[in-house]
Amino acid sequence: MDSRDQLMNRILTTNDTTQVGDHSGKSILARGCDPEMGRRSLKVLPPLLGNPEMVSVSNDHDFIEQLKSKKWSVVFFAPGACRYNEAQLPIPGNIESTKGWGLEEYRALVYKYQGEDVKIVETMDEQQIIPFLKSALEISVTSIK
Repeated sequence: MDSRDQLMNRILTTNDTTQVGDHSGKSILARGCDPEMGRRSLKVLPPLLGNPEMVSVSNDHDFIEQLKSKKWSVVFFAPGACRYNEAQLPIPGNIESTKGWGLEEYRALVYKYQGEDVKIVETMDEQQIIPFLKSALEISVTSIK
């Protein structure tokens, strides 16, 4: 079992047993560091979260493009990005205009393009991903296409 398999197992071994409603009218934009983990997450997370639209990006060019493209219900910073932030290291995938940024600057960027009502989820613990995203989706607004 490689390290990515171990991370996926941690995501899926949450203690969260709450029922999930239909979130097919909502959306999640995920900013992570590992494109492969993003691809894997896109396969398993939406069905566990009520089938929201979910897009995963691993660089700031794509992240900013997605922030500008539509209204998102939830913006999610994956555990790897949060761990880099905690260690005060640059989050991989930055671009010239975001070099040296931490999550504080990223949050400001999200609010700039999404407004104050967007839900932002951050965690360094893979086992918190599903319960945190479920909670955020429950109180978020429906996405505008």
